[in-house]
Amino acid sequence: MLKSPICEMLGISYPVFQGGMAWISDGKLAAAVSNAGGLGIISAMNAEAGYLREQIKTARSLTDKPFGVNIMLMSPHADEVAQAVIEEKVPVVTTGAGSPAKYMPAWKAAGIKVIPVVASVASAKMAERAGADALIAEGQESGGHIGELTTMTLVPQVCDAVSVPVLAAGGIADGRGMAASFMLGACGVQMGTRFLVAKECGVHRNYKDMVLRATDISTVTTGRRFGGNTCRCIKNPFSREFLRVEYLPETTAEDVASLGTGALRKAAVEGDTKLGCFLAGQISGMVKEEMTAEQIVKEVCEDCETILKRSQTWVR
Repeated sequence: MLKSPICEMLGISYPVFQGGMAWISDGKLAAAVSNAGGLGIISAMNAEAGYLREQIKTARSLTDKPFGVNIMLMSPHADEVAQAVIEEKVPVVTTGAGSPAKYMPAWKAAGIKVIPVVASVASAKMAERAGADALIAEGQESGGHIGELTTMTLVPQVCDAVSVPVLAAGGIADGRGMAASFMLGACGVQMGTRFLVAKECGVHRNYKDMVLRATDISTVTTGRRFGGNTCRCIKNPFSREFLRVEYLPETTAEDVASLGTGALRKAAVEGDTKLGCFLAGQISGMVKEEMTAEQIVKEVCEDCETILKRSQTWVR
């Protein structure tokens, strides 16, 4: 059975995190992943604290295992959400889109394990100095907002630069990706796209079908022109129109920032295949079957263990 320092730190059975995906990662999905032995994560997205409290209540009604909350630090409700996780006694917080330093003293005082998502060595070092318990190094293969480095190059450099445990994210969907992550120095993985098609995931059916039909070249990145807001999504009329407008000579950075407003909700909640933005990673082409969260965790970890044991065949 796979075990790593992150399992001991968080009290989980498998070193597998489920990514905090806005409009997708709710209390029901998080509970299913936690019950499977991994760490389920609720996305606080840009919602008010009341929404998060309801999702935490749902998760706790379905599991007695540890779970986490992902907080997007650029959210206008970040302050109230940061306080809510303390009051709700959430054991783990992952963060994205900014530095968690502002909230770190209060979270640490409350006994919360804080695990920021980072996309560079500089941000990893900054997070460690702020008191992060572990880090998630996320490569640009992942869906949603991404950095410049790939998982293959980012993870080992982050592992070399910090002393806290590091999990790998971005382009991981099976045991091979997990085994590769361990070889790069990570002590676990975070997967988003793979769990997007979990049977317990309540995302719109059209969203799941978009991922299940995807190939290796089905995703595209938007927002690169002005930097800082690059996003990976599945190719569809929305993303094609976004790219057309993005590169018009008269388009400004403000125009680009407003292009995607509300598009993720159109995809995840309404299933609008034309006007929705279907965030998904490059491994979408590897995801071909809808499975339960338990089946996903078990398959990935068992395949990883088999691969690692077989490595003695190649090295003597």
